[in-house]
Amino acid sequence: MSDALKTRSFGRAANEMRPVTLTPGVMKNATGSCLAEFGDTKVLCTATIEEGVPMWRRGQHAGWVTAEYAMLPASTNRRTPREQRGRKGRSMEIERLIGRSLRSVVDMRQLGELTVTCDCDVIQADGGTRTASITGAWVALHQALSAWVESDRIHRLPLTGQVAAISMGEVGGVLLLDLDYPEDSNAQVDMNLVGTADGRSGHRREDHLRPRPAERPA
Repeated sequence: MSDALKTRSFGRAANEMRPVTLTPGVMKNATGSCLAEFGDTKVLCTATIEEGVPMWRRGQHAGWVTAEYAMLPASTNRRTPREQRGRKGRSMEIERLIGRSLRSVVDMRQLGELTVTCDCDVIQADGGTRTASITGAWVALHQALSAWVESDRIHRLPLTGQVAAISMGEVGGVLLLDLDYPEDSNAQVDMNLVGTADGRSGHRREDHLRPRPAERPA
């Protein structure tokens, strides 16, 4: 057995995920919410629906779904400074990935001129925060939209399917599914895989040319 397999968390095989728990309805004041737990990675996802759309979207009779992502200061083994608006390089990239993933399963015309914002806050990071955010955000999005249907604020659920994500990569010459931080930080290549229930998929590949700093474990 290779060293990469000997040290896998939760005694997993190469093709096994960490234990996953998706707990909906964890926030009292959020229309939709979900605590997504992938092993020791925990992301709090909420979905808020607001009347209106961004200015560039007005007059198109279509809605918009967007995302915001942040890592709480104590989510990593060293304090992660809070990002200031205008300086969100890495987080902005992740927000775009989450937003694109969610929009792939939303009928914007059916949504109408509403904006749904999915906030993904990492409360504990151990690798895979992007993919946990996408998966948890879909649960929060579904809950929020379902609540608006039940209250007759929209006529029907504008979702066209489900979306979820997982990471995979090569560590020590071995292909592994669902990398945690020790694996992710030593991977030669890692990839985020996003898929829908009807089989559509996409990926983002990251080649590690240099080690990641310890305070950025996702």
